[in-house]
Amino acid sequence: MTRSAPIAPRSSPLREQTTLAASAGRIYGLVLRYWYVIRSSWPRTAELIYWPLVQMLMWGFLQSYLAQTTSFAAKAAGLFIGAVLLWDILVRSQLGFAVAFLEEIWSRNLGHLMMSPLRPAEFIAALMIVSLIKLLVAMVPVAALAYFFFGFNVLSLGFAFAAFFANLIIMSWSLGLVSTGVVLRWGLGAESFAWLIVFVFLPLCCVYYPVSTLPPWLQPVALALPPTYVFEGLRAVVLEGAFVGHLMVKALALNVVYFAAGWAAFAYFLQSARINGSLVQMGE
Repeated sequence: MTRSAPIAPRSSPLREQTTLAASAGRIYGLVLRYWYVIRSSWPRTAELIYWPLVQMLMWGFLQSYLAQTTSFAAKAAGLFIGAVLLWDILVRSQLGFAVAFLEEIWSRNLGHLMMSPLRPAEFIAALMIVSLIKLLVAMVPVAALAYFFFGFNVLSLGFAFAAFFANLIIMSWSLGLVSTGVVLRWGLGAESFAWLIVFVFLPLCCVYYPVSTLPPWLQPVALALPPTYVFEGLRAVVLEGAFVGHLMVKALALNVVYFAAGWAAFAYFLQSARINGSLVQMGE
């Protein structure tokens, strides 16, 4: 009697839909948990708004003073404020990503999450969404006050602002992946890395000055960073009234590379933490 060959299992559309729904449910549950944490603590909300507000007021008043003394500052009205708001998008999004991860370590909950059905990709997706929520909580009031105090409306940049925003957000997630991966591997001893990594790029991204200001040997380093093209694009919009599309294309291409590298780094550090046993010792 001949034995029939095994029939290969076929993927069922219903099964795939159920899997996607379960994955979305896990992401939503984790995001909801973070939202409850933010909503239930007014000091957390105040902290999100405080530093962007101080930065905006400081640079805004400085620009107002310079506008009274120099013709260039009067012509470039809104340049400093716009740069501050865009830089804070990068900083707040990266910190929102990293701090949400660190809170799992501080509460000694990371091991429980890793033993649950939650997948690493779902965890990262939840952190991305939370970073956007925290960013909106922080930047919407600050942007409104920038318009009230200095007459600068960031939304007046139109499509340019959408391109700036998207490129800065992707870069912040890339930095968030690397910083959380480092903490996964080396524990809370590397916590400061998650807080400081974004500020390493402040002098190199040419936030407040053009790339030509840097020494010639440092300019290629600046041009290898996506945020540099965002701030060059902002200066083109403010000073020349022109949106330079090819700058955003270059930023997007670099962002794809950085995000892929960040994801690979996170996956490597996660696997290394599992092998070395540091994953179960988090928070100790």
